[in-house]
Amino acid sequence: MPRNQRPAAKPQNVFGTMKRIFSYMYGFKVQLVLVVIGIVLSSCAGIAGNYLLKPLIDVIEDNLKTGSRDMSKFIGILSVMAGIYLVGALSSFMYQRMMMKVSTTTLMRIRCDLFNKMETLPIRYFDKHTHGELMSLYTNDTDAIREMLSNSVAQFISSAITIVGVFVFMLMLSWILTIIVIVMLFLIIRVIGAIGSRSGKGFIAQQKALGKVNGYIEEMIDGQKVVKVFCHEDEANAEFDKLNEELCSAATRANTFANILMPVMNNLSYLHYAVTAIVGGILTVKGIGGMTVGSVVSYLQFTRTFSQPITQVSQQLNSVLTALAGAERIFRVIDEEPEADEGYVTLVNADIAPDGTITEADHRTGRWAWKHPHKADGTVTYAEVRGNVQFDDVYFGYEPEKTVLNGISLVAEPGQKIAFVGSTGAGKTTITNLINRFYDVPDGKIRYDGININKIKKDDLRRSQSIVLQDTHLFTGTVMDNIRYGKLDATDEEVYAAAKLANAHTFITHLENGYDTMLTADGANLSQGQRQLLAIARAAVADPPVLILDEATSSIDTRTEALIEKGMDQLMEGRTVFVIAHRLSTVRNSHAIMVLEHGKIIERGSHRELIAQRGKYYQLYTGMFELS
Repeated sequence: MPRNQRPAAKPQNVFGTMKRIFSYMYGFKVQLVLVVIGIVLSSCAGIAGNYLLKPLIDVIEDNLKTGSRDMSKFIGILSVMAGIYLVGALSSFMYQRMMMKVSTTTLMRIRCDLFNKMETLPIRYFDKHTHGELMSLYTNDTDAIREMLSNSVAQFISSAITIVGVFVFMLMLSWILTIIVIVMLFLIIRVIGAIGSRSGKGFIAQQKALGKVNGYIEEMIDGQKVVKVFCHEDEANAEFDKLNEELCSAATRANTFANILMPVMNNLSYLHYAVTAIVGGILTVKGIGGMTVGSVVSYLQFTRTFSQPITQVSQQLNSVLTALAGAERIFRVIDEEPEADEGYVTLVNADIAPDGTITEADHRTGRWAWKHPHKADGTVTYAEVRGNVQFDDVYFGYEPEKTVLNGISLVAEPGQKIAFVGSTGAGKTTITNLINRFYDVPDGKIRYDGININKIKKDDLRRSQSIVLQDTHLFTGTVMDNIRYGKLDATDEEVYAAAKLANAHTFITHLENGYDTMLTADGANLSQGQRQLLAIARAAVADPPVLILDEATSSIDTRTEALIEKGMDQLMEGRTVFVIAHRLSTVRNSHAIMVLEHGKIIERGSHRELIAQRGKYYQLYTGMFELS
């Protein structure tokens, strides 16, 4: 998906999404019950405190009329009010604290499910979605959910209780004034609807624009060296300014309507308050409906209390819509189909007798076998892992309408080094992507030790291979940890041996802390060549029967390449090795060189044979034709 496109931000299934979010709160039933109780107590405390203004004011009025100085009733009512407000404050503190814990734990579970699902998605998914778009799920969208759970949900419940409770008490105090409240409430709702709908659209646009900005920033940080090399700073600034202006415009529209909502609501509340005070005063003077000064004061307080939750709900509505839109994007990823794997042939440790008999071992033996259960008769056979790879008339395209490989057939025997050369886009890397089943073949067959690779479990298939990519990736951790990534149970001695094999041992020992040197930011404190040497050492420590080198020495100078050639030859000994290279000097000693063009093998043979043919390879090697 292009960087400038994002899924629709408007939630499509509000109730279904909300229900799914709440399903992540399993295990918190007691806490949620206590939260609801706390909200109810806090809301009721505010309502009861307001109602007690009536008897409090009436006591003062009676004392003024009679000249009495008895303060016992006054103090008693004040004490009750203080107790009620104290209960309300404690309840509010309790439910907010609990809700914060519930919301953060819920987000932790959502993030875990999201990350776990991403680990199961096929490479195809990541090829179609930008890093910035995926990172936005973990930042913007989850933060919107956190805001909704920690604030909006409790606010909605509290507001609902307050509105119902206040309305009941208002009816008890004066049905005449309540009619005025209903009329004003209708006007307030119309205003909220008009302003809120525009504000909601603005916040949705703001989230989309924010995703674009985050994606662009991430791209620029990753490619900062490229920007500098090509003096692209002005263009990068211009593009960022454009995206930032879009975000600013969307945020301005959203927050303009959001910010004018409160002043408009406050003015309407003041108008409502004034009208209620005037009518209430007239009713009290005329003695209509049993109104007293205390009733009017209490009613006026209820009037203000009644409008506040409506305003708060309108403000929280935008946050809820944004959170639900973000949650739908997250759940869309969680609901993605994981990488399909119907394989049933597994990789096992094996004991191999001198007569060739293979038995499965429950400990590491250094020998491996394919465990092949046969569904027809229920028997199980074992075949030694040797690394024989065979392509049989393979056709493949990343998109159905565009074929990348056209009828590829080849055989790679253990101990052979097979090289692929050709122009960019000829299909070299695609072949290696098919060997480890990053993509499955729609037409043709690929066999691994005589077994169709579709029958081999993907994890086991990939465990039998190591791949060194042109774009190396190092993780935050020590040099030792990064090499051991190829074999997590590797001993220190095995790591040292792999580093020496890749000719990385010397430069590692000259680092500040040797093998304990911390690497951060994808190994930014190392040169590109050193990073690639570590990637080769990582592959070496895995000790696989099949080794794939995709431009593995492209960032290594020719002198270093010559130094590691012997080590690489030792590493390749007895293994099936696939090499992709633009630098033809690296493939001269290959057993077979495949020249690809437009997804077809147009020439194959050893270096000497291809030179003798004086074809495309000869032109490439002699410089008569350059790789693009």
